Amino acid sequence: MKDEIRFPKNFVWGSATAGHQIEGDNIHSSNWHREQEEHYPEPSGQACNFWNLWKEDFALLSELEHRMFRMSIEWSRIEPEEGRHDEEALKRYLAMFEELKRRGCRLFLTLHHFSHPQWFQEKGEFRKRENVVFFLRHLEYLVPKIAQYVDLWNIFNEFNNGDSLELYDRKANCLFAHARAAALIRNWSKAPISTAHAMCPYQPHDPEDEFDVARTRIRNWVINDFFYHAIRTGEILFPYRNGEVIDGLKHSCDFWAINYYTRHFVTARTADGNAPRYECHRIRPINRDFYLEEFYPQGLVDGLCRLRDLPIWITENGFCCDDDRLRILYLARHLQAVSEAIERSCDVRGYLYWSLLDNYEWTSFVPRFGMVGVDFKTFRRVPKPTAYFYREIIRNNAMSRELLLRYLPEFRDWFIYPAGPRVRP
Repeated sequence: MKDEIRFPKNFVWGSATAGHQIEGDNIHSSNWHREQEEHYPEPSGQACNFWNLWKEDFALLSELEHRMFRMSIEWSRIEPEEGRHDEEALKRYLAMFEELKRRGCRLFLTLHHFSHPQWFQEKGEFRKRENVVFFLRHLEYLVPKIAQYVDLWNIFNEFNNGDSLELYDRKANCLFAHARAAALIRNWSKAPISTAHAMCPYQPHDPEDEFDVARTRIRNWVINDFFYHAIRTGEILFPYRNGEVIDGLKHSCDFWAINYYTRHFVTARTADGNAPRYECHRIRPINRDFYLEEFYPQGLVDGLCRLRDLPIWITENGFCCDDDRLRILYLARHLQAVSEAIERSCDVRGYLYWSLLDNYEWTSFVPRFGMVGVDFKTFRRVPKPTAYFYREIIRNNAMSRELLLRYLPEFRDWFIYPAGPRVRP
């Protein structure tokens, strides 16, 4: 590591969250209904109780000096029943947005972060193209009322995930909805627009095996590259599906919104295509199997270098662990990666750590990503060392070896060499 890594002037630092994962009692959402119907061992319940404690959490944002906050607005709260709007829920969101502005914290708003009203789910949600009209009707009601507060828009979050054939139509429909929603938002807002993309490098289990290589190329296309291609050309292209060109889709993103965590491996010899990672890279940061069991910051550099045609925002990047020192290491390694991508001419404008709070990780409270710990019985918030490490990075717009070692005192006796001059082969 270099003695110091500096970031560009006006680089924006902050954190990210999602409504269903932190708000609690989101009883009209499809996720809530699934938790009850399928008898989840750990339903979301009150989650972090953000719906009631948001003022306390925004005070923490100020204390930790975050300059931007990514949150979502829950459609199921705004329109809990088809055609009926909850004015009180909208007022609460508006009060949140006003408070962020008062504190000088920019708002990065996601309009659909996985969850939506149960009534929309029962209609077939985005699996049917004709259902997009309900989402657009929701935005026609909502966007004029909130546009003045929004600094950056995310229409969707990570609809690109999954490579099964039955998801292709849904992904195409989300692209169609994205294009229509972007045009609608531009009637009311000049703030830049995007959709958050889960950027995951997939690599063949055996790079010398032609079947593993072919299976990996397919997965990379149907999860990653189809999205870039669609935004750049307006064409939606999937295997075994007719291509289509969507009016208004080309250039409908003003920036790339990138969520990045780690890499995964692919094999042609299992039905789902999933392969185990190398044991020599594998770590176990929580006491259960989880997808985030390897640091792979190189994947962030490689992926960002394919996106030099637009500004880039890192809209999620973070680590779940029980030992906060691992989180500090993960953060440091990936901020190094962001810096290297910037050195390679990637126009990265800001970084939002996932997540501000320990939260409900869709099926469980066990994976803890937060810079701020949450006691899910009392809802007491306690910032972790990572939160203060990150605050110093924000203050200095830089990260140093001295700072890293100060937050990892147990490592002081390790022999850590400073980076030497680069030598060309």
